[in-house]
Amino acid sequence: MRPPSYADGVTITAAELAKTIDHSPLKPGLTISEVLASCEVAARYDVASVCCRPVDVARCRDALAGTDVLVGTVIGFPHGSHLTATKVFEAERAIEQGAVELDMVLQIGLLRSGRLDEVEADISAVVTAAGDAAIVKVILENTFLSDDEKVAGCRAAELAGARYVKTSTGYGPSGATLGDVRLMRATVSSDVKVKAAGGIRTLDEVIAFLDAGADRCGTSATAAILDELAARAGG
Repeated sequence: MRPPSYADGVTITAAELAKTIDHSPLKPGLTISEVLASCEVAARYDVASVCCRPVDVARCRDALAGTDVLVGTVIGFPHGSHLTATKVFEAERAIEQGAVELDMVLQIGLLRSGRLDEVEADISAVVTAAGDAAIVKVILENTFLSDDEKVAGCRAAELAGARYVKTSTGYGPSGATLGDVRLMRATVSSDVKVKAAGGIRTLDEVIAFLDAGADRCGTSATAAILDELAARAGG
């Protein structure tokens, strides 16, 4: 069940909202100090997870030890066109280093080509590699897809055993939209959750995406978002 929201006329606390956020230090030029600073932000606000670059998994695991913040990373990022065997290797190595959530990009070109069996097999291989050690979130990169392709990608992800479908990498021409989140939520069953990511930088945007059906939001603007909520609440 989604948290209460302003649209429902109910106040959502900063603690509740924080657990819908995947803090995402994914920019390629981030220094180690900047990554560790991101972990400090994530721990201070007690968000759901840090979704970091694969090279940072072990250091984020260590930095977040003793907190309730999970460590996630990206697979086949950002284009999705890695060989399936490469994605499986990435997943296995990430889990060895402490990741418990894997945000993988599906095979965008194959999806657009109608090769749905291959798209599903690619996702399934990563889900199998993750086993019970990590959950898999499948990034569709909706900016490149028609609505029919978005629906087909969501269905392939669910059939393959993914736990989430996700709108975007944040590195395509555009990011999450409310329409896409509504479409994805309407397509997958209640067993599959929806993550919005890409261009989400304000409190009002997070609330709108939660209202549209998102369960998680990926952002690097965590502090500003949660500070704004606290300010509105008078805290």
